[in-house]
Amino acid sequence: MNREALLYKKLPDKKVECQLCNHRCLIKESALGFCGVRQNTEGLLYTLVYANLAARHVDPIEKKPLYHFFPGSSAYSIATAGCNFRCGFCQNWQISQVDKTGLLNLEGYEYTPQDIIDDCRKHGCMSISYTYTEPTVFFEYAYDTARLAKEHGIYNSFVTNGYMSAEALEMISPYLDAANVDLKSFRDETYRKVCGGRLQPVLDSIRQMKRLGIWIEITTLVVPGMNDTKKELGEIAEFIADVGVEIPWHLSAFHPDFNYTDRGYTDPAILRQGHQVGKDAGLRYVYLGNVAEGADTYCYK
Repeated sequence: MNREALLYKKLPDKKVECQLCNHRCLIKESALGFCGVRQNTEGLLYTLVYANLAARHVDPIEKKPLYHFFPGSSAYSIATAGCNFRCGFCQNWQISQVDKTGLLNLEGYEYTPQDIIDDCRKHGCMSISYTYTEPTVFFEYAYDTARLAKEHGIYNSFVTNGYMSAEALEMISPYLDAANVDLKSFRDETYRKVCGGRLQPVLDSIRQMKRLGIWIEITTLVVPGMNDTKKELGEIAEFIADVGVEIPWHLSAFHPDFNYTDRGYTDPAILRQGHQVGKDAGLRYVYLGNVAEGADTYCYK
């Protein structure tokens, strides 16, 4: 379902500037934004994925992962196609990434915000999680759903790369209760080369979420040869501690996928080292993911 987009600026010659994320794409008439799901039509910007679900499941909230946001509850989890990053290690690339022709498979099924609320209540879910792909790129759909959810006493969480614009985050903040942010690296070069983005806007989003009172948890997928040095993990831990020592940090093991099939699984010893680095930085909660250890919660005192 196509719908006129939020957060864009009309420009001369039927061009538009999308202000949804920090790419701030300048889009010519008939062209798509970097995400592949926002299109300029006759000088108006449209979202191509409104109410067009690519995935929906009932998940444990811990799968997001959110360990300190109603633990033990279920999250009604939804996604459309599209993403504003191009991570070579993406684990949901079938619905998030463009194919070799530069196009996305947008064949989903229509599901309105009210349908989501009804199904969420039917399954007894305490929250809705906008996840699997990047929720920023289906912002209008997420925004309408989140507002409706609030009216029914249902909470909302984003699982996000944190590359949304400050304007987008400010707009949805009254309805967004929690977010797990993927902090993929602490090197701008890595963000540019691997993800097609930049580091600083992600750091800025994390700080803005903190100021807005959104509960934050942070995940770092530890990829061999990319971000697995003690120095870089230490820098990430120090940044998180500076924002708030109460913020949980999830260190997840990598497995080969998508374009990153040329390297092996993350050594559990590296994850344990990262755990110690996080504790040394003063973080109260550091968790290991995708391995059979390090997922229990203990009082920091």
